[in-house]
Amino acid sequence: MGVADGCVTNLVPANIPLRHPLLILILSQLGDFDSLEYAWWLQKDRALVADLNVVAVGIGDRAAGQKFCDYTGFNPEKLFIDPTATLHQKLGLYSGLQWNFPGLKAGQQAWVNLMLMCAGIASPGTLKEVLRGYTGDKNAPQLFGDEETIKAPPLPELKGKFFETAGGKGFQRPLELATLRLRNMGEVLGNWSTYVPDASYMTQRGGTFLFDTDGELLYEHRDRGILGFAENMSRPLSFLGDIKFKSSTT
Repeated sequence: MGVADGCVTNLVPANIPLRHPLLILILSQLGDFDSLEYAWWLQKDRALVADLNVVAVGIGDRAAGQKFCDYTGFNPEKLFIDPTATLHQKLGLYSGLQWNFPGLKAGQQAWVNLMLMCAGIASPGTLKEVLRGYTGDKNAPQLFGDEETIKAPPLPELKGKFFETAGGKGFQRPLELATLRLRNMGEVLGNWSTYVPDASYMTQRGGTFLFDTDGELLYEHRDRGILGFAENMSRPLSFLGDIKFKSSTT
């Protein structure tokens, strides 16, 4: 179902040639950290996707999709929703930890499994990625502009130049990514029932698929755990540079 019009439709109209390479993002729950962070990178590195047709499918309902677009700036005409992660399952994407805890309902089961994944169980790379958010990363770009105002309760309102005191400029400074994630967490927790209408699918992971104008699959990434939505988390969209160059010369 499309978020913009609420109609059931195809991601790509049938029998119509692609005019631009197609980047399909299969997102996890729309209130998931990965989904919000991925959408943030699309805005930050929008020059990398300027010549692509970018569409996304996320887990939730239309209200969740509208809230997601309002917060992230993602185009609602390019966002589709899959309330029961049917597409994710058909693509064989990682469903996450699925341990069964007697006496708990489906949503409660998912909550416990999600917390275990956040602790690194059946979620490779998660703890390392959480740590990177606190310690900084000289291989990643600076995330906030010096004069950018950052609101991430319970922290006081900050200016981006605050992080210069933690390590410098021109790269991801200590605590910078952790602050971005804290801001996202506050957004979701403050609007939980909207972002997560059904908690049963919180552990489900997503994937990234890039097609050329002939419909040939050029690239894919299948998420292996929480905070693993890209092969290179320092620069999640860096794969596009080489692949766009190769496709333009074939």
